Amino acid sequence: MTSSEIRQHFLDFFQSKNHLIVQSAPLVAKNDPTLMFNNSGMAQFKDFFLGNGTPPAKRVADTQKCLRVSGKHNDLEDVGFDTYHHTMFEMLGNWSFGDYFKKEAITWAWELLTEVYKLPKDRLYVSVFEGDTKDNVSFDQEAWDLWKPIVGEDRIILGNKKDNFWEMGDTGPCGPCSEIHVDLRPQSEVELKPGKQLVNADHPQVVEIWNLVFMQFNRKADGSLDPLPARHVDTGMGFERLCMAIQSKLSNYDTDVFTHTIKVIEELSGISYKGSQRDYPDVAMRVIADHIRAVSFAIADGLVPSNARAGYVIRRILRRAVRYGYSYLGFTEPFMTKLVPTLAMQFADVFPELNAQRDFVATVIREEEASFLRTLENGLKLLDKITSDLAQSGGKEIDGETVFELNDTFGFPSDLTALIAREKGLSIDEAGFQKALQQQKERSRKDATSATGDWTELTDIDGVEFVGYDQTEAEARIAKYRKVQNKQGTQYQIVLDRTPFYAESGGQIGDTGSLELRVGDETVLIRIADTKKENDLIIHISNDKNLEEILDNHTAVFAKIDTNRRVAIEDNHSATHLLHAALREVLGKHVGQKGSYVGPDALRFDFSHFAKVTDDELAKVERIVNEKIRENIQLNERRNVPIDEARSLGAMALFGEKYGDFVRVITFDPNYSVELCGGTHVPATGQIGLFKFTSEGSVSTGIRRIEAVTAEKALALLNEQQATLDQLKELLKAPKDVLKAVQNLMDERHQLQKKIEVLEAEKLQKVKADLLTKVYSANGHFVIVERIEVPSADALKQLAYDLKAKLDNLALVLGSDINGKPQLAVMLPDDLIKTKNLHAGTLVKELAKEIRGGGGGQPFFATAGGTDATGLDRALAKGRELLQ
Repeated sequence: MTSSEIRQHFLDFFQSKNHLIVQSAPLVAKNDPTLMFNNSGMAQFKDFFLGNGTPPAKRVADTQKCLRVSGKHNDLEDVGFDTYHHTMFEMLGNWSFGDYFKKEAITWAWELLTEVYKLPKDRLYVSVFEGDTKDNVSFDQEAWDLWKPIVGEDRIILGNKKDNFWEMGDTGPCGPCSEIHVDLRPQSEVELKPGKQLVNADHPQVVEIWNLVFMQFNRKADGSLDPLPARHVDTGMGFERLCMAIQSKLSNYDTDVFTHTIKVIEELSGISYKGSQRDYPDVAMRVIADHIRAVSFAIADGLVPSNARAGYVIRRILRRAVRYGYSYLGFTEPFMTKLVPTLAMQFADVFPELNAQRDFVATVIREEEASFLRTLENGLKLLDKITSDLAQSGGKEIDGETVFELNDTFGFPSDLTALIAREKGLSIDEAGFQKALQQQKERSRKDATSATGDWTELTDIDGVEFVGYDQTEAEARIAKYRKVQNKQGTQYQIVLDRTPFYAESGGQIGDTGSLELRVGDETVLIRIADTKKENDLIIHISNDKNLEEILDNHTAVFAKIDTNRRVAIEDNHSATHLLHAALREVLGKHVGQKGSYVGPDALRFDFSHFAKVTDDELAKVERIVNEKIRENIQLNERRNVPIDEARSLGAMALFGEKYGDFVRVITFDPNYSVELCGGTHVPATGQIGLFKFTSEGSVSTGIRRIEAVTAEKALALLNEQQATLDQLKELLKAPKDVLKAVQNLMDERHQLQKKIEVLEAEKLQKVKADLLTKVYSANGHFVIVERIEVPSADALKQLAYDLKAKLDNLALVLGSDINGKPQLAVMLPDDLIKTKNLHAGTLVKELAKEIRGGGGGQPFFATAGGTDATGLDRALAKGRELLQ
């Protein structure tokens, strides 16, 4: 049975049990501040378990793309070294939202595994929750009683809280679970030791394949458990492990989920894959085969490698794969990009987003690879110098800070640094590296510190009604609130049963405004500083203090948004739609939105394009957008449009967004701009008034960014530019041709600069000649220690090298006050470096203390700068003493 057939059988089976088959959510978690990536199948359904939203059906099944490389669920370092851990993996799942419970979940799981997939019953084991006194949760007798007639008592294992109580995070939905494990060992091993003894013992052939979670509780911030409004079923089956079991393999990487990719890696490297757990070329192939999936699907879902948050995680995964390919497979040119077509075709039927963007994905990966390979090469050169200097000085260990810097800056894991060091007879300070790593983690943890209280429930609601498309104010009731402590201080997060406030989503920032309450005869205002979305909840954020008493006793409010701010946001949002269409018209249909920011002051639009947008192209785009504004095109807004109908209208959907069965379609001329969008917009384009670019540039590989302003901000920008031009004309004595006048000034400045450079060079030669008259000898080498006048730090360095060219065995210390900033330069001859173990970098650091500064450099030459020029003479005196 192929992997595609295995996946389809799962979906067909649960469809026959009246489950709705839904699409996978994107890898990147949206509107959930507790998650960076979707790390489990239940992540996209969390709000349904909490009762904050309504599921599309009471029974649902899917295959979900998951990523586990950060936070509590992190499998990155295991990938490649064992047979069953992955960064990205598929999780097959069936869900019940307040419908069936343990009986059906257990019965159907057994039916699918043994009757459809034909897994041998005598190789399967199950576990049930033994209970936990601390949480006051009892032994799962119900699950035991259901499993007993199916598998018998001898195949049931009692599991503790760690193994058999599933929690998504520190807070949120949770409950006891039953895991199903399969024993894939040869019969000879089974006869020697029963598989029951190896369950949850990290045996590579006795593995969990399915987890049946019975959602009954909500873990609160104080650690206590509250019963959920309804009981649910959340199951997750590792697709790759299931394929291993059904295809009778001993490794996930031997299944056809990975063999296509590994075959291409073999062809590219010329090395055969043997499946060894210890052979590093085999480890490298597994790492690459796994990581290319994670990176490719993340990019297809709208995430690009970067230095921030989720983008940095993807960059780390990509660099880990490139490093393994470079070190163990001999790849010195981009190679991962060549795996994308194979991967795209393999998953075209189940995850078509990758195949639809495979050229874009391949290009982003190629550019990232090329960049990192250059960094890797530079890092190896630096490491070579570090080991050479260490060997020369008689040292035997690379210090932990250096190991950490190589890891953090060049992507060298400590094990790679240790490997290279061992080849040269050296070691690394592993303890020092771990200390530096821990310090970084502590800094990151401190930066991210936040404490979120539990919700105080005031009014029962089925969901939040958003009325902001039609109203800017509305009567509402407070449903619940909670208190949050973060870097901004104390905040209150408030949920209403209905609201005109738009929550930040799709690039449009959240509304601000106020909630009015009647307290006796007075009207009290709660200021709303922002509005966010957390799954299906619209959360109004207030920075006002001590709101508990008011919120606890007054639930009726009058919600009002800042209408002037909303209008400005709508101008920019609608202009973004016009811009998107114009870019596709001018640059080509490959242009796709990759991110946006829509606020009251400006708009920012990120899009896929692999070249700088020329001035002529920008001018065309700007002209088209302003033409559409002047046409005063009426907004055509359609709500609750079936998704297939919306696509037939040509509506553009964003990769990386999850759309339901019914969507909202925003049209400004059906022949120009038709998009799926949940944001707010102008009633007609004429309201925008004016559109003006402010910048265009690169964000990352294959992604360009345009920034612009509209309406009053655009007019203010033009007025400011006109005022600047008028002032310039006045300074230039009102020339007829301003550009020509400015060019003449620049030409004149260039000529004067050349004359200055000639004069400075002549002055430097005089300084050099004067210094050569002040040379004296000490212990067999020439010495110059003087305070001089030079125009720049570069001139100081050049002078030092010129003097060394004149006197081979020269030791010098030069000091200069350059525009109020003291500078030092130290040059040492080889004999002092070797015989006295001196180092110019160490020496200059010592001298720099006198000028309240610091510096460093190579053993033979180093420089330093400071803030106290009065210490120059003391530094030179100390230098003269040290060189005797």
